[in-house]
Amino acid sequence: MPQLLKSDFNYYLPEELIAQDPLENRSSSRLMILDRTTGEIRHSHFAEIIDYLNPGDCLVINNTKVIPARLIGERVVDDEPLKPGFARPKEGAAVEVLLLKRLSADDWEAIVRPGKKLRVGARVKFGNGELYGRITEVKDDGNRVVHFEYKGIFEEILDSLGQMPLPPYITHELKDKNRYQTVYAKHEGSAAAPTAGLHFTKELLEDIRKKGIVIAEVTLHVGLGTFRPVKEENVLDHHMHSEFYEVLPEEAEKINNAKKNGNRVICVGTTSCRTIESAADEEGIVHAGCADTEIFIYPGYRFKVLDNLITNFHLPESTLIMLVSALAGREHVLNAYNEAVKERYRFFSFGDAMFITDL
Repeated sequence: MPQLLKSDFNYYLPEELIAQDPLENRSSSRLMILDRTTGEIRHSHFAEIIDYLNPGDCLVINNTKVIPARLIGERVVDDEPLKPGFARPKEGAAVEVLLLKRLSADDWEAIVRPGKKLRVGARVKFGNGELYGRITEVKDDGNRVVHFEYKGIFEEILDSLGQMPLPPYITHELKDKNRYQTVYAKHEGSAAAPTAGLHFTKELLEDIRKKGIVIAEVTLHVGLGTFRPVKEENVLDHHMHSEFYEVLPEEAEKINNAKKNGNRVICVGTTSCRTIESAADEEGIVHAGCADTEIFIYPGYRFKVLDNLITNFHLPESTLIMLVSALAGREHVLNAYNEAVKERYRFFSFGDAMFITDL
């Protein structure tokens, strides 16, 4: 099997180009237009994306909603089982829990820090005791299964106690947590935002509809694994994190009709792309349903449904820059990224956008 090297997807990024705060107006971000075939580059602004969309095109958006998945609590040891040979842990020690995936009504897979000190049976109190969590399982990858105890409605308690789990490269405090949500977010379950969608305003989406562009909504709950670095030098050895997706019948029909009529399917973000490519058969027909996907898209992949992609600028050596390289070619993508650095574009979650298309 041929090798695909992680280092082949590296590029130089000055730290000051990592966007720390969202712009006041969502659609005022810059927009780079990249021709996926020729590598031609144009510079625009996101509000003008409508000029590059044609009547009959199908714009696919991910309507997942980010939950305040970061919980800060403290260790409770009053009734914690003590293993022989272990000293009793310190009462009140700080604990961070990052919710990844809901397993049942009250059980979540989570990243817990400090992990090594929190074994099965460890108990954590959040807030003033409105919420308690107990470690019930340690998974092979080090993640924990946490069972929560509370009175009332879990989502309301989480909204009160939880914080937005911003990516590690964002060090500024987010003043308005709604700015880490798309304006069309509906279904709670993500630990990270589908950030390409952050550029859209309700007014822009309405103008797009009026122009005759069909908007199809899918759901993929983004896990924190989306930020997990590729550790293996041979990309093919990397294992993708699992994420839940759902495509409703009427939304699948919108996408399939666009393809049948010879119109373009344009995904907003890599998560929408991964959803429809996971839900499609080899003939390119998108099937309604829900499942977990671990699809890994890198150069050599043959897209079954996607034609064009609206996306942000991604981390060096990440699975996301590999995905866009599969669509536009590694050389074109890296050239575009180097041009973006030269032109002082803003990078990553709160940064500027790119439209990979056919000019």
